[in-house]
Amino acid sequence: MHWTVLVLASGLLVVTVALDNGLMRTPPMGWLAWERFRCNTDCEHDPKNCISENLFTDMADRLAEDGWRELGYVYISIDDCWASMQRDEQGRLQADPKRFPRGIHRLSRYMHDRGLKLGIYGDMGTHTCGGYPGTPLDKIEVDAQTFADWEVDMLKFDGCYSNTSEQEQGYPRMSKALNATGRPIGYSCSWPAYQGGLPPQVNYSLLAKICNLWRNYNDIQDSWDSVLKIVDWFFDNQEVLIAAAGPGRWNDPDMLIIGDFGLSMEQSRSQMALWAIMAAPLFMSNDLRTINSGARSILQNKMAISINQDPLGLQGRRLLKEKSGIEVFWRPLSNEASALLFFSRRNDMPYRYQTSLSKLNYTMGIYKVSDVFSGKSVTLKDSSSFVVSVNPTGVVMWYISAPAKPRPLTHQFSRGGRFEEFGRGDLANAIPPVFL
Repeated sequence: MHWTVLVLASGLLVVTVALDNGLMRTPPMGWLAWERFRCNTDCEHDPKNCISENLFTDMADRLAEDGWRELGYVYISIDDCWASMQRDEQGRLQADPKRFPRGIHRLSRYMHDRGLKLGIYGDMGTHTCGGYPGTPLDKIEVDAQTFADWEVDMLKFDGCYSNTSEQEQGYPRMSKALNATGRPIGYSCSWPAYQGGLPPQVNYSLLAKICNLWRNYNDIQDSWDSVLKIVDWFFDNQEVLIAAAGPGRWNDPDMLIIGDFGLSMEQSRSQMALWAIMAAPLFMSNDLRTINSGARSILQNKMAISINQDPLGLQGRRLLKEKSGIEVFWRPLSNEASALLFFSRRNDMPYRYQTSLSKLNYTMGIYKVSDVFSGKSVTLKDSSSFVVSVNPTGVVMWYISAPAKPRPLTHQFSRGGRFEEFGRGDLANAIPPVFL
């Protein structure tokens, strides 16, 4: 049986076991406060950048007015440090009255009036990671109902100040409580990140039944090194993670930091492309009021977004790790199309990488190849050698319209063996007719 058919079968399985709330059939997209604005509560001295209703209405205006909403960026998600330090007289969470004077319900209405959705943050421990009131086991039902009463659309549920036993009870219990409210609320679980991210500590079959997305690994920081660590962890463990993901249930490698301070333009394109290959949620954490045109064009790249949002919902994989520092990634897409990504780990100069589609396991045929970031298109025969020039820390990403499915991969290839082990041949003597 073809390997691609097996992948499709696992994709169909996803539909039957995912959380039954009908939400997030493609990876959610939007804006999340944490990486860029953290727990800045000093509204007296930094009113434009503190965690307050003004920050979130500002970002909502930008999503609604600057073309983001139409591309799918519809969630505005509050992270930690929004709450008052005290629950109200009925034992319910409440927003900080100075920073959110009109309350969360009014803020959700502001989002909905603009065709957007509001996400909120909670923590299943005694306190949030920032020290604000958490949602211990005896508060789960009342907090779920509070979020529903506020017409919230997504909950990110963290796990600080809780132990393993409490998490084992609390994460499923919150899922049940959210569903019991009758309001569709997307559910983001941080549970795997607190249990090492991998089986046997993490039960991905259970997660698929209770969560729409989950954080598997450490928080992203505003640096290229942080992006690389996340990419390495996700693709080193790709066999486990690919099987876990699908429509309505997504692995979450954390926020897009494009438009902040730590990435070059090449590295920004790389993060966008790799997140698209991973079928990752696309939550920007930046300042949309001041974002530069280069970062904006990357985040608004329609072809990259369409790859990320492909309805088949299958997570991509790393095919090759070359000694030259080039890595090759592939993702199956709807209509027998695919995405192919060439990524450079080098830091010195552009590298001319030579191969052919047949050597990357495409079947015989003629393919239309569209470059995601340049917009150029060419036609390639499977056997035609070509060269891609990949900039240091950069990518070349293709959308490939496929006339045929890939051939079945060998066992070693499917587990990520090096290219040289699979009959690479004497490419040094080949004359590539195509340069991209």
